[in-house]
Amino acid sequence: MHAQIVLFDGFDPLDVIGPYEVLHAGGAASGGAVEVELVSAEGPREVVSGTSGVTLRATARLDPESVDLVLVPGASGRVGPPGERPDDGLDGPGGHQPPESVPVLLGRTLETELPALLERAVRSPRTTVATVCGGSLVLAMSGLLEGRWATTHHLGADLLDATGARAVEARLVEDGDLVTAAGVTSGLDLGLYLLEREVGPRIAHAVEQLFAHERRGTVWRDRGPAPVPH
Repeated sequence: MHAQIVLFDGFDPLDVIGPYEVLHAGGAASGGAVEVELVSAEGPREVVSGTSGVTLRATARLDPESVDLVLVPGASGRVGPPGERPDDGLDGPGGHQPPESVPVLLGRTLETELPALLERAVRSPRTTVATVCGGSLVLAMSGLLEGRWATTHHLGADLLDATGARAVEARLVEDGDLVTAAGVTSGLDLGLYLLEREVGPRIAHAVEQLFAHERRGTVWRDRGPAPVPH
């Protein structure tokens, strides 16, 4: 499995590093069956996260048709209202610029090449698309999740619904070739589930033991009878 994890300006480092380490360890445990790299829509470059002082390097350009997995993280920044615009609150006290909000950072990705590349990933029959936290909102705001089951951080659930996606309150949601994860730490669970799904449960279990981390929750799928309301 060849995986690419997308970096964009303002990304959340934990959304990236958690799945990256899990997939990288899966590659070692499987004798090289998993390859993972950090990429951006623009190609190789230093990408500044939304967490002060943390920068990661994208080593290649996102190439959605040639890989098996594309993973999109969320953003790290000030918690702001979902409707906040990129030009809201630019000047703080004394003219200083406050930390940018998560909605603004996610919305700014729409001004890049990323939405077009993600559309190609979603349409590619060979590519699974996965997201952590606000990464599903990047897809949703790009018009790519209409009618699809998905999850995100609980603070973004209303925005996910507003885009036409079918929001689910679950840690992991699988909708065919779309796998979405909720809050930041769910990226570890996402990485382990992707290893189980694509490489096998024995490899996923070995990595789970190595990291001393037990996956939480049930992977939600639109299968079986609906629960009876209480």
